Amino acid sequence: MKKVIGLISLVLIIGMLSACSGGSSEKTSKDDKKLTAWAWNINVPVLEAAAERYKKENPDFELEIVEIGREDVYSKLTTGLQAGGQGLPDIVLVEDDRIQGYAESYPKAFLDLKEYGFDKQADKFPSSKTDLLTVDDKIVGFPFDGGPTGVFYRTDIFEEAGVKAEDIQTWEQFVEAGKVIKEKTGKPMLGLDLNGDDGLYRMMMNQQGSLYFDDKGELALTSEESMNAAKVIKQLKDEGLVKNTVGWDAWISAMVSGEVAAAPSGAWLSGSITGQGKDTSGKWGVIPLPAFEEGGNRASNLGGSNYVIMQSTDKKQEAYDFMEYFSTDEETQLEAMKGGLFPTLNTVYDEPIFTEEQEFFSNQPIWSTFTEQMDSIPSVNYTGNYSLAMDESIKAQSESVSGKVSIEKAYEAAQKRLDNRIK
Repeated sequence: MKKVIGLISLVLIIGMLSACSGGSSEKTSKDDKKLTAWAWNINVPVLEAAAERYKKENPDFELEIVEIGREDVYSKLTTGLQAGGQGLPDIVLVEDDRIQGYAESYPKAFLDLKEYGFDKQADKFPSSKTDLLTVDDKIVGFPFDGGPTGVFYRTDIFEEAGVKAEDIQTWEQFVEAGKVIKEKTGKPMLGLDLNGDDGLYRMMMNQQGSLYFDDKGELALTSEESMNAAKVIKQLKDEGLVKNTVGWDAWISAMVSGEVAAAPSGAWLSGSITGQGKDTSGKWGVIPLPAFEEGGNRASNLGGSNYVIMQSTDKKQEAYDFMEYFSTDEETQLEAMKGGLFPTLNTVYDEPIFTEEQEFFSNQPIWSTFTEQMDSIPSVNYTGNYSLAMDESIKAQSESVSGKVSIEKAYEAAQKRLDNRIK
């Protein structure tokens, strides 16, 4: 009898252990299929919407989106990479100006998408994006949004001054138009944070096919392209055509309140203007960035981001399958536009929204202004020293517009400092 009871007890114990084991396996299996992504701001709802659509065809798919501030993402990403991938998610959002630096400093950080066939999707994106994401013959990220540029301008201020924005073809003409506007309306042409940001300089450099470094990675702060850009910025300042706008809020406020007439920027600025200047609807227009000479290139880029898959993930194929869908799904790109993100997927440009007149922008089809330049945006070399170079560029800009030293000497000194910092 004791043997029977003992056997029954043993069976029950084994049964309970099996049940516990089964429950644990089921939970582990479910967790094993869940992907985790780090992203910030408007990118979060875009990921959420795409994940919901993807799940309809892939019922077992799960995506946990962790919303983290942009700078916190980079801090955690750097820490995780230094620790060999510990604590990192499967997918991370990385901006254009950061991705080359990470790929060069941590060659094994990101999954090579070419091994999974993403090179077959290359013709769906502009070369400026695909070149950016090709590092040491590896494709290190999925292109997402871009920042094709243009000059957002106040039609009411231009009309008051009798200036036709469409007649502005070059930077020289931009300066001359600014003089007329200042004389007729008393308003400066644009707002700039001359001591804290060099966004206009970067746009001007990019349209000339350069940046802080040339295509070979050599320092370019004293190059002809750099001098071209710096001279225009100093002329704008010297002619009294710049309002000092320190920080993002002051810059946006100056535009929507009508304190300045124009704002050269990336397409993403439309979201801020329409969001914070609702009562200015119908008082805006957009023209392409002016060129440095008649007939010169007017296409440039400011901003943009991409998604990477960490090499440390044990769900490489699952992550790739979702991100390939995400980056090539047209509905996802249109969803992103609602928050001001401009898609780099060119198959979506046939959608009606890209040729529709926008009431807010004086019934101008502004999106076509940006799509028309996508294939003409020059590829540039950010390198892993982008942040250091920006720091020195801003210092040079501040010194040159102050008039204390010449443009040439300001940028020569900046280049020497940068060279010493990266050696």
